Amino acid sequence: MLALGRADALRHFRVDEAKLAATADYVTAVIRTNYPDLLVPLHARWRHFVFGGCDLWAQIAAKATWRDVAARARAEFDLAIVSVLLDAGAGPDWRYKDAATGLSIGRSEGLALASLRMFAAGLFSTDARDPLRADAERLMTLSAGELAQGLQGRPDNPLAGLDGRAALLQRLGRALQDKPAIFASHDAARAGGLFDHLFAATHVGTLPARDILRAILINLGGIWQNRLTLAGVSLGDTWRHAAIKRDDATNGLVPLHKLSQWLSYSLIEPLRRAGVTVTDVDGLTGLAEYRNGGLFIDSGVLVLRNPDVARAAMPVDSEVVVEWRTLTIALLDALLPLVRARLGVTAGNFPLGSLLEGGTWTAGRKLAAEKRPGGGPPLTAVSDGTVF
Repeated sequence: MLALGRADALRHFRVDEAKLAATADYVTAVIRTNYPDLLVPLHARWRHFVFGGCDLWAQIAAKATWRDVAARARAEFDLAIVSVLLDAGAGPDWRYKDAATGLSIGRSEGLALASLRMFAAGLFSTDARDPLRADAERLMTLSAGELAQGLQGRPDNPLAGLDGRAALLQRLGRALQDKPAIFASHDAARAGGLFDHLFAATHVGTLPARDILRAILINLGGIWQNRLTLAGVSLGDTWRHAAIKRDDATNGLVPLHKLSQWLSYSLIEPLRRAGVTVTDVDGLTGLAEYRNGGLFIDSGVLVLRNPDVARAAMPVDSEVVVEWRTLTIALLDALLPLVRARLGVTAGNFPLGSLLEGGTWTAGRKLAAEKRPGGGPPLTAVSDGTVF
């Protein structure tokens, strides 16, 4: 897709790579401001549990009694999987009001805080003695009403895609139940069972990051509804674009897997805490979501051929959105070496996940706030609560 953009052969966007250097300057400045020591963690869900320097999950985990490191890792897998799947765009008007901290916050951070509170309260567990878990039995029966209550979704506090989120968690529960060899090797089927599966797959204590993504796509691929299929297999966050030509059954298909990729990043830290060395973190891609994508539009690297397109909300399978999201992933790869050079860091201590965190996601939000009231994205994709 990027090669076509460089050849000025795409229908919806022009690619102005002359603007990439200035974009790298902007992102580098954001990183230096937020992480002056340049020790930038991965763009994982765990960052969204920290407010004002206070790590709310660490506080909860410190009070729990863990039998061993694996027990904590299972709980962290439970939390990360549920929280990431709940993270699709909330819409501009929704806020979560947290009684414990007094925070009132929206968007991804609000969804993170809400999911953490629901998890800590045992909403996703059938065992009152073990609230810090997300098991299949409970997820399969979780109603949209219960989820709305936990997320504080109401007519006066509208949350986009609420029914879609509830249905997604119900399908997650069924997927866990249907694969006991993967998710129930230690106890009853739970999302955290994936930890045991990945731990068993380590080789001399090491695990390539791409193997995390592979396990997620293979074992949780069935949770995505009404998606493209190939040979009876649901393809998840995969879409069609007429410019992509191949000579096989994948002709026109573009795999993006935003939530699955971000979940993969988010499972690295629990694995490392459990003693696993996760290698080749750059085996994962950037994230095809509206903050990273908005950065490239707002900085002029991507230019809409028809500016009127930005005035209407578009479905996620529209060719313009697919083109935008695909170019976002490719341009993140092009941006990474430019930012590394400006920071004087290496691939070993500054992976792509650090660029996202440090980084492009924050820079995209900052630019959006400078350019539009409310800080919304430059393009609006209609979300059913299961894409981004």
